[in-house]
Amino acid sequence: MTDMKAPTRAKVAPLLRRAAALEAAMWRSLYAWARRKPLPLAPGDDPFGYLGVVKPILGIFIALSVVEIPIFDLIVTHVVPWWPARWIVLGLGIWGLLWMAGLYASMRIHPHVVGDRGLRVRLSSGIDIWIPWTDIEALRKRYRSLPSSRSVQVEQEGERRVLHISVGSQTSVDVLLRRPTTFDLPKGRSEPMDELRLYADDPDGLLRSARGTPATEALSR
Repeated sequence: MTDMKAPTRAKVAPLLRRAAALEAAMWRSLYAWARRKPLPLAPGDDPFGYLGVVKPILGIFIALSVVEIPIFDLIVTHVVPWWPARWIVLGLGIWGLLWMAGLYASMRIHPHVVGDRGLRVRLSSGIDIWIPWTDIEALRKRYRSLPSSRSVQVEQEGERRVLHISVGSQTSVDVLLRRPTTFDLPKGRSEPMDELRLYADDPDGLLRSARGTPATEALSR
């Protein structure tokens, strides 16, 4: 008899591994951010953050978590007769607060980097793409709003395939590639992409820092 559970296990195992890796990365980021360790940059590297568009939202969630912890603790203490429930709810509340702080820290300490040899596109601790300048045809400033909130999106535009690395459903810099290129993503290797679009808080500064790469500004939004 065929084991029907085998395909399910094959699908669940990678998800669990990615979840465990994400959890560990959050705690490492929180630890590094709390220690205020400087960014490991090479001489000539320029970092560019992307936190600005989601910083207010993260701040609201963190503030709500701080307020909710004592409220839920008070409610559970007086309503639920099972005493371990208080510590379970309290532990979950503190874990949720630290997780949100870890997400903020992860985005803060993993910026995009413009270097002498290429462009490093990052998003939290889960995406780290390095593109040498020899593979980039041009950089272009253009703000775009995407219909989906997913951080990684692939769009087909005619015969061109575009990879979006978005923050807050937005991108602000288009990276036009000289040839179709594959990238390592959280779910595996991508299909060949003709263009990559990312979000940076300071797209003008990123374009100015580009080493010998043509940069243009698109006025459409």
